[in-house]
Amino acid sequence: MRLRGRWAPALAVALFALAFALLHGVMRPAPRALTQDDIDAAVLHTMENKTLPSRAAKAAEAVRPSVVLVRGFADDGKGGEKEYGVGSGVVIVDDGIILTNLHVVQHAKRMTVTFSDGLESEAVLVGVKPETDLAVVRAKTIPDDLAAATLGSTQAVRPGDEVVAVGFPFGIGPSVTAGVISGLNREFRSPEGYRLLTRLIQFDAAANPGSSGGPLVTMEGEVIGIVTAILNPTKAGTFIGIGFAVTIEAAGSAVGIPPF
Repeated sequence: MRLRGRWAPALAVALFALAFALLHGVMRPAPRALTQDDIDAAVLHTMENKTLPSRAAKAAEAVRPSVVLVRGFADDGKGGEKEYGVGSGVVIVDDGIILTNLHVVQHAKRMTVTFSDGLESEAVLVGVKPETDLAVVRAKTIPDDLAAATLGSTQAVRPGDEVVAVGFPFGIGPSVTAGVISGLNREFRSPEGYRLLTRLIQFDAAANPGSSGGPLVTMEGEVIGIVTAILNPTKAGTFIGIGFAVTIEAAGSAVGIPPF
């Protein structure tokens, strides 16, 4: 009896608190279900108060970690070497396999690639496909987190579809330009009379010397071509609105990537 008397006040307080909690829960109104108007208002508020990245920016960011600067070096005739050419490339296998243009590295005695994180590595030529002006190189050293680009398909692309080109024009970059697909199944022969290239993608995203070998990318971030040439009837050699890319199907067959 003494024990009961000692704990009675505490028990009474506990029972009162429990009763209050139950009563509060019963009296509190149920939460209102979200409606489509609520969702639309939240989306509109976000759009009005936060700048979203453009489609081109998202596409470029998706492929940027896979784009590399390619440099070729040749003998300078004085016992040393000189830079032979500058171009771009794209990682297609995460063990260091890179696609670029054959004309970027064809006469190079030595070549290097520089990854998006700044790591520079010696590279070796492991395959060529002259009929499509493509070359496959392998980097001797690669970043720990090297990412391969996502390869797409040209089966569904149409003239007017938006694309971005990512590369190193004049060695500056990585640089991003945006445009559209201007045409499909084009042919091109350089003014120097090199091999005729066929089944090309024509595009109008700006490209210049050094852009060669870089990826042509859809708004979904998928590589559908390798930038290969620009058309300029003058001797300036700069972009006037017509660029060409080898299709990713042709590029995939250069390295035996199924199903190309």
